[in-house]
Amino acid sequence: MKYSKIMLKKSVAVIVFILGLFSTQIVKSQIQFGVKGGLNVTDLNIYGPNVTSGIKAGIDFNAGILANIQVSESFFIQPEVVYSAQGGSVKDSSGTLKYDYINVPVLLQYHLSSGLFFESGPQLGFLLSSNYNTEHLNLNVKDQSKTTDFSWAFGVGYKFTGINLGLDLRYNLGITNTSLVNGFVVKNSVFQFGVFYLF
Repeated sequence: MKYSKIMLKKSVAVIVFILGLFSTQIVKSQIQFGVKGGLNVTDLNIYGPNVTSGIKAGIDFNAGILANIQVSESFFIQPEVVYSAQGGSVKDSSGTLKYDYINVPVLLQYHLSSGLFFESGPQLGFLLSSNYNTEHLNLNVKDQSKTTDFSWAFGVGYKFTGINLGLDLRYNLGITNTSLVNGFVVKNSVFQFGVFYLF
């Protein structure tokens, strides 16, 4: 729990610092709000004693809201609040580890005149639930998982000119060990394909 609180403070500090760098420009900038949704290809990197089986990637979904803030001709900041279903299936087993997060990424975007853009930034995740499911069993394992997850997002996207509709492909690299079980390391790994619309 102490480690989780330290990571939470560090994550919030990083997000506040990034927003602070552009605070003057944000006040003067054009802000568009939007919605997004898409598919997750989710995986877990697990290391520990007697780990004999890995995790198979699973398919799930994400959905949320965003603010797209222009700070210069080419640079934008995009904070989001996104529900994300994550986890994976245990190889050679019918068991599935499922995690539900509210993720808050703050992305710096570089836009080209063609509509193509690149993005990267920190993401803080808040765990809603954590379950291990089999055909005959459903275990709540939230007390064995950290309540916050810090990751770094990398992505590329395309915004169609004139219609405020766009696509993005993103990878969230988990940095936090989300496991509270001694000796085990569990990190999230998530590819996201999404569609967004700006109002």
